[in-house]
Amino acid sequence: MVYTGLHQTPEQVVQAVIQEDADAIGLSLLSGAHLTLVPRIIELLAEAGRADVLVIVGGIIPDGDIGPLEAAGVAKVFTPGSPLPEIGQWLGQALDEREEALQA
Repeated sequence: MVYTGLHQTPEQVVQAVIQEDADAIGLSLLSGAHLTLVPRIIELLAEAGRADVLVIVGGIIPDGDIGPLEAAGVAKVFTPGSPLPEIGQWLGQALDEREEALQA
């Protein structure tokens, strides 16, 4: 796991994904800019040839914004109060399923 810190640009986030050869990225957003920043990150990942990266989002995300985020390519949105064990279990299962699909 790599923590890049606060206030990273989409370009900086994607650069970290590339440098670390990450399988997944978790974005925590409290600013309300999730409908702008997250699709940009997904776009930059695709441009960098890393559309395979699993993108999950957490934070203050209104229910009405979850569908557009998922349509943009977010694998899962976790809202406040989501138990950490649930998030970890979901992520582990999603990565296992992706690995199995790649090996098939």
